[in-house]
Amino acid sequence: MNTILLIEDNLEIRENTAEILELANYRVITAENGKIGIEKALAEIPDLIICDIMMPVLDGYGVLHLLNKNEALKDIPFIFLTAKTDRQDFRKGMEMGADDYITKPFTELELLNAIEQRLKKLSIIRKKYESNQLGVKNLIEDIGRQDVLKELSTNRNVNTYKKKQVVYSEGNHPNRLFYVQKGKVKLFKSNDDGKDLTIGLFGQGEYFGYMPLLDHSVYKETAEAMEDSEIAIIPREEFDDLIKENPIVMKKFIQILAGNITEKENQLLGLAYNSLRKRVADALLMLQKKFSDGTTPFSIHISREDLANIAGTATESLIRTLSDFKAEKLIDIKDGNIILTNEKKLANLFN
Repeated sequence: MNTILLIEDNLEIRENTAEILELANYRVITAENGKIGIEKALAEIPDLIICDIMMPVLDGYGVLHLLNKNEALKDIPFIFLTAKTDRQDFRKGMEMGADDYITKPFTELELLNAIEQRLKKLSIIRKKYESNQLGVKNLIEDIGRQDVLKELSTNRNVNTYKKKQVVYSEGNHPNRLFYVQKGKVKLFKSNDDGKDLTIGLFGQGEYFGYMPLLDHSVYKETAEAMEDSEIAIIPREEFDDLIKENPIVMKKFIQILAGNITEKENQLLGLAYNSLRKRVADALLMLQKKFSDGTTPFSIHISREDLANIAGTATESLIRTLSDFKAEKLIDIKDGNIILTNEKKLANLFN
């Protein structure tokens, strides 16, 4: 049950509004002025605050100002409830950080709709999303735009890329978003000696190339088709419009990308400190997590060069390790396909 703090100096309005909220299955805390409201907010940490503007002791603007200065309270959705209808008052409240502005008299439906929308956004802010394509998809669905990703990729120009063909190169300026309709794509970085390290994998139904669009930078890696692939091209402007429509989407995208960076850091730590066997096992398990269709055992056809780049080792060393794994019955190899036959032992290999 969500808790709502109602700060209102008019007794009749306060009691009537509290009754409406309680009937809608909210837990309601009331305060007759801004000072008491702040004290109760600190004590209870409500999920949403509804606050009048014109009040004795401390008015609504003062309440919002103090809330914004407190780390524990500043992200709580805040709705002004007031008889003031002047445009300047409305603008002042929104510029200070209010989420909504309901004028008196108001209907029960207006009040409950405003609360529902703000609590929905709060749930998105609090929710933890995976640092991958699934996290992006879940975020878009949660904001009520279930079809937006499908719309972005529908009726697009589709480019066909042959195996090992470059989609974009490190250092180039981005002007589009990419969507994999068929095939697989890898992102990799190369060192001065020409050795590659794969840092990202994308399959059917996934978008890639959005990080430089978000931070307005150049590509920091190269994208290459791992097999014959069909990729839809989405203009940058349409992706920008999606982000601008909803600041919450932008904020959560950044959180998802931050988690993605953490995963990359963990990958680099593994490459630096894990044994060859552990790195190859982790690479196989990562492929399973990424591309498994739910069948057991998991099987994938991947070039030994690509797998070596994921594991961060030489192709020859990878082949020897795969042979060892096969002899130990951790994997099987048939017609070039690698089949995981003992995932538990692969996951628990000693370093």
